[in-house]
Amino acid sequence: MATQRPGFEIPLLDFAASLLVQGDTAQRAQVIAEQVAQLEPGSDVVVYVIEAPEDPGWTARGLAGNIKISREMLDFQTGTLGRVAESQTPLVLDGAQLAREDYGHLDVRRTLVSLVYVPLIAEGALVGAIELAGYERPVSEALLDAVSAIAQLGAPAIASAVAQQVERNNSLQSITRVTQMYDLEKVFNSNLEMDELLATIASKVQEVMNVQAANVWMVEGETVTLTNREGSDPTVELGARQAPADGVAGKVCDNGEAVLIDDAEDERLHARNANIEEGAVFSLLAMPLMDRESLVGVVEVLNRLDGHPFDEDDQFVLTNVCETASNALHNASLLLAERKLEILHTLVKVSTEITSTLNLDRVLQTVVNGPSAVIPYELAAIALEERGRTKLRAVSGKLQISPGDPETADLREILEWAAFFDSDVSAAQHGNEITSSRADAQEKFRRYFQTTGMRGFYAVPLRDEEGGVGILSFESSDPDFLTEAHFEMIRVLAAQATVAIRNASLYREVPFINVLEPLIHKKQKFLALDKRRRALFIAGAVAAVVFLAVFPFPMRVEGGATVSPVRLAKIEPEVTGVVRQVFVREGQHVTRGQVLADLEDWDYRAALAGAEAKYQTSFSEMNRALAHNDGAAAGVQRVQANYWQSEVQRDQERLEKTHLRSPVDGWVTTPHVQDFAGRQLKPGDNFAEVADNSTVTVDVAVDEPDLPLLHPGASGWVKLDSFPARTFRGTVDIVSPQSQVTGDQRTFFARLQVPNSSNVIRAGMGGRAKVAAGWHPVGYVMFRRPFMWIYAQLWSWFGW
Repeated sequence: MATQRPGFEIPLLDFAASLLVQGDTAQRAQVIAEQVAQLEPGSDVVVYVIEAPEDPGWTARGLAGNIKISREMLDFQTGTLGRVAESQTPLVLDGAQLAREDYGHLDVRRTLVSLVYVPLIAEGALVGAIELAGYERPVSEALLDAVSAIAQLGAPAIASAVAQQVERNNSLQSITRVTQMYDLEKVFNSNLEMDELLATIASKVQEVMNVQAANVWMVEGETVTLTNREGSDPTVELGARQAPADGVAGKVCDNGEAVLIDDAEDERLHARNANIEEGAVFSLLAMPLMDRESLVGVVEVLNRLDGHPFDEDDQFVLTNVCETASNALHNASLLLAERKLEILHTLVKVSTEITSTLNLDRVLQTVVNGPSAVIPYELAAIALEERGRTKLRAVSGKLQISPGDPETADLREILEWAAFFDSDVSAAQHGNEITSSRADAQEKFRRYFQTTGMRGFYAVPLRDEEGGVGILSFESSDPDFLTEAHFEMIRVLAAQATVAIRNASLYREVPFINVLEPLIHKKQKFLALDKRRRALFIAGAVAAVVFLAVFPFPMRVEGGATVSPVRLAKIEPEVTGVVRQVFVREGQHVTRGQVLADLEDWDYRAALAGAEAKYQTSFSEMNRALAHNDGAAAGVQRVQANYWQSEVQRDQERLEKTHLRSPVDGWVTTPHVQDFAGRQLKPGDNFAEVADNSTVTVDVAVDEPDLPLLHPGASGWVKLDSFPARTFRGTVDIVSPQSQVTGDQRTFFARLQVPNSSNVIRAGMGGRAKVAAGWHPVGYVMFRRPFMWIYAQLWSWFGW
């Protein structure tokens, strides 16, 4: 079917079918442009589409001919297209009467004869326009009618395509927002640390809302405090506080209602922008943060980056973001409450321990070690005021403190300095920057941190109404290892520790309290028993005393054992020479006199041959002189013969010494002894060592108090680590008359002679040994050491 126009035939059915086949706005606009271009060959056609009615503009979506458009989107109210938007009726313009600026959006190189515009109107709304540029003749009425017919059919198609595109964009935007909400929920819930979570909320709100700045205010009493910010906001400082009458955030905190300001002239923005030249707020949106039904904070966003004010869609998005953030804040609050509960439990436990004892050392150890379950410190220490001096008394991880220990010298110095102040002393190092509560101590802490490797320090004085007791400190390699909850715990702990230390110090002043206290407790328990049980205990005690005092028991002295050979022979050459051949290897058994190696002997053999020849010559000359009755000559030759005879004996001895022999039966202990072949040795050089292990000496380390119990001839038993299932028996040969000092310990040795016929014991083996010390009463065997210690203490006190 085709529509007949004067001079034109338009196949409308085919045209409509072509529009239906194409679903995209640009494709349908291109079909319209090509259909119009067929009506007037040689002309150029542009189809414009209004894609966003709320922010209208002309967008060229269909082109036919050689025409080009200078910009992708054209202003809705200017130029020839502005006339179409105003009249919304077909326009036919004479090219001769148009200025070039009127159609400046067109890039044409030919003379324009006429310019025709036909609006695309669907259901009374302007959705686009058809632009036809003619270059050969004016546009006839018939052509205008034909274009209008195409516009009537094309307008609904364009409108439906735009609606579908808007719907697709809205769906895509909804999917994007759902994805953003999902991502936000994952990001927020992945972090339960309150400070880090607040920073993440500010960052993500600015990113999602695409704004100049995002502020997070947290409720503190009747006000809100600006705790976190992402972006730039010169109107309020970080850390500022607002009451309900001071600003928008304070007002939201008071009534819990969202605030949307889209008017730059709003008086609330004027008050906020006072004295601000750059970065002033022209639009603001504030939303409450709710934890279940309680308001815990306010999220505030300022100035969309696209320059538009906030609208209800922005408010909807921010509402969803705040709901997601509120859930994460609730979880973080639960974690924070759980940590505070854990801190409270630890504090109660430490308090119970330090108040349940009057032992000062136990109190100090509990204070420095107990809080480690909840406070992430690496070192804690206590120094006490004693006789006008500050003395380091306890360090975490150490049971005792040596006065001259170099490891604690720096700690002792810093605590002595900090004890002069009545307030807390803190310091932290971030990079090269030192911050301290004492402005004059930055260099002191810089040196201290450099020496110890720590980066955070906090010390609190231990004081009560009677005065100072000491100082308690905590350190860590993390400069921010303490939170506000930790500070509160440390202050409470310091107060309780002060009372416990004061009581324990007073208790220690009672004479013999350490001895009397357990005896008093035992006596009270004993008297609390009934008579029958007390009689049983007394009978048992008497029997135990008789058993300990009468029953004999073998006593043995035990100590570490080390095996050494009885004889270790060193093989050294007596003459200089190069080792020609080695006949043994490490670990080989040799006998006394066995040749271990030979030196090169050419020189010694030549010397021996020369001496023998001269001896024979002298001896022959002597016999000849005697045969001629020449006594004088015979005497001279006799002297010569005796001399060369001694030289022959000496050279024979030197030749014999080229054989390196073992002086004892034993085992070669020199590693890689074969490698000596070809090496020159001189007298005194060590060639090899041979150990005689037929009988070994075992050195048993004996403590000084056990020395009087040992004597030569006593039996001994040795159990070596190499033979845990065997016991070797021996006899004490020597009890060392002089001790060996190791650190602050003096050790004596009992040397056992142990037969080693099977040669399984090797020099250097170690283990444990016991030496018989006779038979003694059980009580003596069990309590000899404690009795000796008690006697030594009493002697040191009273000098008996």
